[in-house]
Amino acid sequence: MKKVLTIAGSDCSGGAGIQADLKTMTAHKVYGMSVITALTAQNTTGVTSIMDVTPEFAGQQMDCIFTDIIPDAVKIGMVSNSGIIRVIAEKLEKYNATNLVVDPVMISTSGSKLLSEEAMDTLVSRLLPAACLITPNIPEAEALCNIKITNKNDMEKAAEVIFKQLNSAVLIKGGHLTETSDDLLYTKENMVWIRGKRIDNQNTHGTGCTLSSAIACSLANGCSMEQSVRNAKAYVTGALNAQLDLGKGSGPLNHMWGIDTNCNLL
Repeated sequence: MKKVLTIAGSDCSGGAGIQADLKTMTAHKVYGMSVITALTAQNTTGVTSIMDVTPEFAGQQMDCIFTDIIPDAVKIGMVSNSGIIRVIAEKLEKYNATNLVVDPVMISTSGSKLLSEEAMDTLVSRLLPAACLITPNIPEAEALCNIKITNKNDMEKAAEVIFKQLNSAVLIKGGHLTETSDDLLYTKENMVWIRGKRIDNQNTHGTGCTLSSAIACSLANGCSMEQSVRNAKAYVTGALNAQLDLGKGSGPLNHMWGIDTNCNLL
């Protein structure tokens, strides 16, 4: 069985973060592990409170994992301060981690910054260059390249700038586009559009977490970068099409949409 590690924050309502990542890994039939960077009190209506773990404790979690069950891929999500980011980067380098996918959780859907300037600088200088793929949404891509993105041509320009800056493949997610939800994958080899129809579903909580985790699962199983992104896009599309409707706000995806729910033991 392939093993995938998620390094991210906990979502007590189960729709995003560690919980979404582990559900995605289970649906992909890989062995999921987690390093928790923060505890959050949140639900579908918003975040009430955040409590970071110490950098030392984050490092201890990583030591325990990499000295016992070595991951075949690593997904990184919420890393909220520069101390934690530095420790994570040091441990990943120490243990020669492979297939590193980073979802740079920097800016909320509403446009609010989620990281301090210091933490953003540390993320860009220490962690993102170590990734084999980063998966920013459009506001996050704008912050990384200082280019205003209003259309697909802008996405192409931004992807090229980010790639040259970080030397990491980049997937700019098109969820903020108005007419389509096409994503742009830019690698050393080529630039390719991953097409997707816009789905009429307001319950999108945890979509970015789920996508990056699904990519890591396919990379762990030996798929190419492009195929991993296509697989993940199809998985998220299915989870949105399932039209799960939970909670009073923007609800979670149905991560188990492709699994037989009959209570039959093998």
